[in-house]
Amino acid sequence: MEKEETQNREDQNLKDENSDLSRDKQASDETGERKEEEQLSPEDEIAKLKDKVARTFAEMENQRRRFEKEKDEAFEYGGFSFARETLNLLDNLERSKQTLESDETIKDKDTLKKLIEHIDIINKDMISIFKKNNIEPIKAINEKLDPNLHQAMMEVEDDTKDQGTIVQEIQKGFMMKDRLLRPSLVAVSKKKVEDKQNNQKNQENEEKEVKN
Repeated sequence: MEKEETQNREDQNLKDENSDLSRDKQASDETGERKEEEQLSPEDEIAKLKDKVARTFAEMENQRRRFEKEKDEAFEYGGFSFARETLNLLDNLERSKQTLESDETIKDKDTLKKLIEHIDIINKDMISIFKKNNIEPIKAINEKLDPNLHQAMMEVEDDTKDQGTIVQEIQKGFMMKDRLLRPSLVAVSKKKVEDKQNNQKNQENEEKEVKN
């Protein structure tokens, strides 16, 4: 029991000594800082204050620029989500048109023609409104597939087109200024398997002739 009490007293004394050393070091550091400040000449003090002011001004300027950028982006692209959702209306119009055109009960009737005309008018009006708000459809048909603008959904055999050429637009894509609102869903051309095999054979034959 006495050993434990002795050990505890020794531990406490060691903690007290460490605490005193820490306080002495802190006091010494503070004293050193005060002495350094006291030793500064008026010119050095002015230079130090100028440096602080310059740093503060630079930080304020950076914050102002960030705020201006965020404000401009909010103004330019504030309706981005709304515009993307509105594209669903165009999709629904197109689906309605396709459904009506495939309905055998009204096919080749004046009623169908009038309905299609009205749908086309609404579609053109919406496209016009989009353009006024810097929303433009992405070119797709006969364009080379661009992964940044187009999303290939299927391949279609077509020897009249270069491979990777867009031959069908499944869903129209749109840009909002320089930002992609949504990609075009497309079908791209590919060469027929027979033609590929023939081309490979021809190439092999040409290589053999060159070697001979």
